[in-house]
Amino acid sequence: MTPIRFDNRVAIVTGAGLGLGRAHALALAARGAKVVVNDFGGSLSGEGGSEGPAEKIVAEIRAAGGEAIANTADVTNFNAVTAMVLQAMDKWGRVDILVNNAGVLRDKSFNKMTVEDFSFVVGVHLMGSVHCSKAVWDIMRDQNYGRICMTSSPSGLYGNYGQSNYSAAKMAVIGLMNTLHIEGAKHDIRVNTLVPAAATRMTEGLMPDNLAALLRPEAATAGMLTLVDENAPNHYILSAAGGGYARCQLYETDGIFLAAEDQTPENIRAAFAAINDPTGQKVFENGMEQAMKLMAKAAKVI
Repeated sequence: MTPIRFDNRVAIVTGAGLGLGRAHALALAARGAKVVVNDFGGSLSGEGGSEGPAEKIVAEIRAAGGEAIANTADVTNFNAVTAMVLQAMDKWGRVDILVNNAGVLRDKSFNKMTVEDFSFVVGVHLMGSVHCSKAVWDIMRDQNYGRICMTSSPSGLYGNYGQSNYSAAKMAVIGLMNTLHIEGAKHDIRVNTLVPAAATRMTEGLMPDNLAALLRPEAATAGMLTLVDENAPNHYILSAAGGGYARCQLYETDGIFLAAEDQTPENIRAAFAAINDPTGQKVFENGMEQAMKLMAKAAKVI
């Protein structure tokens, strides 16, 4: 099997000072990529800031013979993100890969959570991904090549108590991918999503030591590498945890059609068994496909 390499590719990894981001940056560099190691250097909840984490990873990469530069841009600040991308362009003249990994936690049950904490977490995860993707988008279009990896979470796909802000943000980046993969396709910009579970500072104290040892960040990173290489898929959601890998897709059942005079909540409730029937369910690549399915059903009756 041909090894996956990133020679002559330039990658930006956000939140790369610790945990998953660190593993991502080191692995990309080890396989030949030139890496912008971005990390604001703040606490888990987003306070403070330091150059230390990013500089440390850059030193590790350089010590191993790789090329890297450090950046401490706050991904919620679009001007700072734009400056980060310009830094990469000034240094290496291109940007091929973006891994949107930066994240924070401010966990509380919804009734106790402040709107400020909800907005902040959404700002980092969702708007951080928007800012970084927007800053590299025209570059990738102009060079007719780009690979963007969003980072979601099992909490985003399925929910988790005390994480309404985090869950909402992590599902939102999948919605962002759903449209960007369409808009970028003709320029060979492929946009995918990693759904990792790994033992990092975000999970400290939440799992026994034996499980933490199994959930190595490097196992999830192996999945990320497959989503950003030259032969990467497009519009792919890859779950990766502890050596387990699976594809996640949103299915829609074939459903039913009700004529205008029958479109009542009672009739819909009575038809739940048919609506829920998985026979003929499909995965749609865009919203128009779903609309066309519904119109086709209507056309059979009208």
